[in-house]
Amino acid sequence: MTSDIAIERNNRVQTLRLSRPEKKNALTRAMYAALCDAIEAGDADTAVAAHVIAGSGGTFTAGNDIGDFLAAGPGAGSKNTEVLRFIRLLPLIKKPVIAAVDGIAIGIGTTLLFHCDLVYATPASTFATPFLDLGLVPEAGSSLLMPRLMGYQRAFEMLLLGDPFSAERAHAAGFVNAIVPADALESTAVKAAQRLAAKPPEALALARRMLRGNASDISQRVDEEAAAFVARLSSPEAREAFQAFIEKRPPRFSPQSG
Repeated sequence: MTSDIAIERNNRVQTLRLSRPEKKNALTRAMYAALCDAIEAGDADTAVAAHVIAGSGGTFTAGNDIGDFLAAGPGAGSKNTEVLRFIRLLPLIKKPVIAAVDGIAIGIGTTLLFHCDLVYATPASTFATPFLDLGLVPEAGSSLLMPRLMGYQRAFEMLLLGDPFSAERAHAAGFVNAIVPADALESTAVKAAQRLAAKPPEALALARRMLRGNASDISQRVDEEAAAFVARLSSPEAREAFQAFIEKRPPRFSPQSG
């Protein structure tokens, strides 16, 4: 367990708070492991009816902590078992998940939202998936879920063109349920979770499974993306992109021959 994930339980709602504000809540392998442990424990505990995921310090998450992610050395992706465990868990979570987003939601901070049942955001929230700019590919099933929910063109704009979405655009695209003031964000998410907790649990679980459909196609896409993601990490494009990121300069990619 890590202190960078704060876990609270109240009135049958488990709140998982990303609590590393000095690093914009960038996720480390230890944080991924703590999230998985808490979600699995909550899913198995009848005292928990719903999960709430929130950020802290005016930030949801800046995505992966790149230094921690690359610390495993060459082929880091295949060694980041905690990351793979988390993205494989997302489509399999049994109980409702509500997200409370304030500030930036980068990479996994956006893609995990497509596995949530309800998403609330503040006016200051922004969403971005800069995988392609790092020489990588989408992850967490986003290449399947984002076109399904947003439409192909919007998903292409976010995933490939790399344009960030404001809270207003995210709401219009359908992956944010409501935009609420920052001082009401977490209470709004928790109240929704408590309303769900008051529902008949068996009927809630059955209705949720019907709405979400079979998770096998999502899990299959997660694994396909993960394999491509790992392969891309050792590609010349990704190495140049990460080096440019570290050196704070524009990347220099070689043109592709026709």
